[in-house]
Amino acid sequence: MIVGRAEGDYVWDLDGNRYIDFQNGWATNPLGNCHPEIIEAVHQAHLRYGYHWEHPLRFELAEKLGEIMPGQQLPRFTFEVSGTEAVESAVHMALCYTQRRHIISFTSSFHGEGLGTKMISGYTSENNVYMEPWGGGVIKAPYPYSQNIPADMSPGQYVDYCLWYLETHIPSYITPADNIAAIIVEPGLAEGGNWIPSPDFIQGIRRICDKHGWLMIVDEVLTGLGRTGKLWGVEHYNVVPDIMVVGKNLSGGIEPCAGVAARDEILGDNPRASAGSTFAGTPAGCAAGLKTLEIFQRDNIVAQAASLAELAEQRMAGWAERYAIVSEVRCLGLLMGISFTHPDRDQMADDYDDSWVARTVRNEMLINGVWAICDTEPTVRMYPALNMDQQTFMQALDIIEAAIQTVEKGAELVGDYPPIPGGVTGF
Repeated sequence: MIVGRAEGDYVWDLDGNRYIDFQNGWATNPLGNCHPEIIEAVHQAHLRYGYHWEHPLRFELAEKLGEIMPGQQLPRFTFEVSGTEAVESAVHMALCYTQRRHIISFTSSFHGEGLGTKMISGYTSENNVYMEPWGGGVIKAPYPYSQNIPADMSPGQYVDYCLWYLETHIPSYITPADNIAAIIVEPGLAEGGNWIPSPDFIQGIRRICDKHGWLMIVDEVLTGLGRTGKLWGVEHYNVVPDIMVVGKNLSGGIEPCAGVAARDEILGDNPRASAGSTFAGTPAGCAAGLKTLEIFQRDNIVAQAASLAELAEQRMAGWAERYAIVSEVRCLGLLMGISFTHPDRDQMADDYDDSWVARTVRNEMLINGVWAICDTEPTVRMYPALNMDQQTFMQALDIIEAAIQTVEKGAELVGDYPPIPGGVTGF
């Protein structure tokens, strides 16, 4: 699928076929594709400033972001070009502020594709091949998935185990607590499969950080600014982080703009925590951010997202029970994922991969007019615009369920033969 044109809730391929956009620029277009007001704001910024580092829009946007941060407790902001750069800036900031050497991250987490963020991410073991020597300062902790839980633990027991690992195992057997600077966590573990943490887990991280003097870094690049049905994903958990990373939705999908918010003492007096790059906080990027925030407030975008999310939860509520290939449906607002498995998995070939099922469903969706994401995990991930037309949104969910039905029928017909990777009905 190569995009030939994009507008509002839709994209068209190079052959002119139209698709409902549940891919959404990899969750980067909160107001749909090519929002005309944001494009005009960017155009005017280009006409007025071109590119210069010293311009007033960066101060205006930083001030507005400070006003809407969780608890209004993160008043400082530093700009970066992308979420990848912003995560690296946040980690460097934490190391320098605490004067400690280790960062804790989680399995299946994804924080970017730069050198530093590859080391921090726990996406897959393949992601860091040949780069192993660079990862010495990162400790990977288990993440409390809601599926494939080890040792027959219940979900609650597994959360307790993961918190015990952070609080007791790491300080006792890996490195002393006073050598750990921070924990970095996503309020919804997005790229790794749209896993939704429990309140006990996120609140437990806050408690452990307070106990040991660690900083809590929340990566809101994908979950922030309305994606989860609240302005910030972390607001679902009644927790305020020490450092927060933002990006994607910040500039309405029109210009690169990202950054890091932090408590005053962390960023305000931390001379070693240098950050930024030539194109961090461009006039056009800041103009896009200002216009995006204006539209969010004017059109009550977060409430629109929450309303669509409620419809999605109701529509998909019974799918895991109704369809044998659906193992779990996960939603935190419009951070939506459907995990798949073959109904006769125990009889499959040794090299069988459940992601084949997910990709087959995703292909069937695409053929019938819905574009979503399925990469390495056995999950179809969906990120519609936060203000998508309700009728279009429900039509997309109908197409998705029809795709599941088609693929399930194929699985029943052929039995234990694995699907053909990339095939539409390859069971």
